[in-house]
Amino acid sequence: MPAEGGKTDMERIGLFSEMEYVTVGDKYVSSFNRPFNDAASKNKQMLPGGSKAMSNLQAGYFDPHFVRIFEGEGYVNLNQVRRRHMMEEAKKNLGKAFLPSNGDKKPCGLGTYYGTIGGPVPFFSTQLKPRDKYEVPGKNLYTNPGKKGTGYGYANITIGKQFSHSADFYDAPKLDFKKENEEHRRLVKGTPFKSNLYPREYFDTNPYLFEKALPPIKKTEKKELLAHPFKPSSPGKKG
Repeated sequence: MPAEGGKTDMERIGLFSEMEYVTVGDKYVSSFNRPFNDAASKNKQMLPGGSKAMSNLQAGYFDPHFVRIFEGEGYVNLNQVRRRHMMEEAKKNLGKAFLPSNGDKKPCGLGTYYGTIGGPVPFFSTQLKPRDKYEVPGKNLYTNPGKKGTGYGYANITIGKQFSHSADFYDAPKLDFKKENEEHRRLVKGTPFKSNLYPREYFDTNPYLFEKALPPIKKTEKKELLAHPFKPSSPGKKG
């Protein structure tokens, strides 16, 4: 049976207990009234010091003072260093520079070996090699050569025989039509057949069409009207 407060005896004993809640009985606070990042408006905040702009001043760099790559070095002349290196290399020479007795020979034409060390190569010689005398081969089997042309406008080219020429009259179609027309009229027996029933369409073109003869028009007789109203000869007698 349910006990007081809507809880059963089993729940009171502890066998079936109600699930715990997340909160501890706090009141609900709306998101509109709830403060956001409340710590940002209290106490001192971190001040980064602002962003540094690139300039010629030392404030635009990370180091507090200008740092040189070399400090206390002397001035070096590159030309002087180059001359010293050339003098040291010249001391290594045992004597004067080698000069050939004769200068280099220039070629006098394309394909010549003048001025080269090895001289001409016989493999690349332009001299003709000895060859045997040329013998003309025997003649091939002669056949009838193919006739030139495509067949259009050339006679006796195709397999069959050429068609014989036949002249056509200028007015041949007109004369043939005239003969056929005369033969047709000769075979006609009489006048064209005429039916006594005139063919009619399924629906009349005129919906108000009436085939029967109309009765004669009735003429209404006009009564002659009196010019003067009727007056009796004697007045009426009183009773």
